Amino acid sequence: MRRALGGLTLVLLGLTVYLGLVVTPPRPDQGGEAVRLLYVHVPAAWIAYLAFGVTAVASILWLVPRTRRAEWDLLAGASAEVGVVFAGLMLVTGSIWGKPTWGTWWEWDARLTSAAILFFLYLGYLALRRTGATAAERGTRCAVAALVAAADIPIVHFSVSWWQTLHQDATVFNRDLDVKISGSMALALVCGVVAYTLAYAWLVLTRLEVAQLEEGREERALAQAIAERTAAGTVTA
Repeated sequence: MRRALGGLTLVLLGLTVYLGLVVTPPRPDQGGEAVRLLYVHVPAAWIAYLAFGVTAVASILWLVPRTRRAEWDLLAGASAEVGVVFAGLMLVTGSIWGKPTWGTWWEWDARLTSAAILFFLYLGYLALRRTGATAAERGTRCAVAALVAAADIPIVHFSVSWWQTLHQDATVFNRDLDVKISGSMALALVCGVVAYTLAYAWLVLTRLEVAQLEEGREERALAQAIAERTAAGTVTA
């Protein structure tokens, strides 16, 4: 199933590249040829929202005693790792697009600043997951950290509506729900969003499997260490 998902992802990514580079026209008001970066930038932003949202939901399920399972903590970590990659891609492509469009690589406006803060918050979350603790302690404190970081997600999305920013308003999910894209550009954008969503699913499933193997290895190492100490104590006695 994962192999089929990966194959479909590659096909749609290839189609997105073709549509973005060959079929869609340049836009003088969007940086000319640089507008093609938006077919990477917008889907990357969507996946960052999705990934961090999944991390928040999985963290809540871990914190609730009735639904607490190790899988929720591992899913939260796996989704956050993928989300950080796409958030970084969002920031880099946005900066490259901004140079010919705005005349600058970076501006400390509300959208860009809050997006950068979101990226570093989840980098901190991933660093927290590497600190020494039992699985239960790690899960609880990381879940709390994930929920604190998730508070920045609506700030990033609605910043262009709440404050006057250099960044343009949302193309699709804006205040008036007025879709500002059509034709081949809309097709390329939709194809990119679907392709990136499938890529996210494949990456999270793969990382979750690796995390489960790592968790099992740590548990076996701990059990072995306890057994060796017990055996040493018995021999000494």
